[in-house]
Amino acid sequence: MSKERKNPLAAAEAADRKRKLLIQVAVAVVLVGLVAAIGISIAIKNAANNDEGPTPTIAATAPQNPAGITGTITDSGYIRIGKPDATTTVRVVADLQCPACKAFEAQYGPVLEDAVANGTAAVEYNIIAFLDRASSTEYSSRAANAAYCVAGTDPAKFQSWLKTMYAQQPAEGTAGLPDASLLQIAQTVGYTDPSIEQCITDRTYDKYVAARTDDTLNGGVQSTPSVFVNGTQVTPDQLAGAITAAQ
Repeated sequence: MSKERKNPLAAAEAADRKRKLLIQVAVAVVLVGLVAAIGISIAIKNAANNDEGPTPTIAATAPQNPAGITGTITDSGYIRIGKPDATTTVRVVADLQCPACKAFEAQYGPVLEDAVANGTAAVEYNIIAFLDRASSTEYSSRAANAAYCVAGTDPAKFQSWLKTMYAQQPAEGTAGLPDASLLQIAQTVGYTDPSIEQCITDRTYDKYVAARTDDTLNGGVQSTPSVFVNGTQVTPDQLAGAITAAQ
């Protein structure tokens, strides 16, 4: 009985199919690897973009002034200054490079200081940084970072620090105050904690400032200063009356 002869053509076709299948499998493996690599790369980039860096805090043991004025960092990132039992909240959105904010502080800063001192209101300073273009050294962001640096060590001195910062506000289009000047201003109003210098020079809260700035602008704030009393926006000349009416 003779053996069945193999069909050379069929054998060749089978071998060709096997090669194509192996190639397809190899390509699929490579594609899966590429997709995974791209996914990992995107995840890493998103994580980096979403990284807000260190979150500023004010310790419960932070110094209090004799009047009982304390401070906290709210969940929204505002620096809240006032007595714990204050029932009225004033929110001030400001950029430390903003000339209009400087004018607001000069005219209405005393109103806010009095409200905090007598307990009629707590003030939430929503410090943002969108005016880096107005200096060659990103002064807006550096000053906002410094706000968190000083508030975290002693909130009771924050309003004095803010007033001094505005008094020395650099003109738009200049280099802005150097870090050494920011440290000197802090020391002038009584901030002596050695951690402040590193916080200022390292720009510890840069990412946090950028994130809170985006939140604020995306939340509908269109200009600085913007002022709110118990969540309702008021014009600066309405501020004193709105605080009184809220009592």
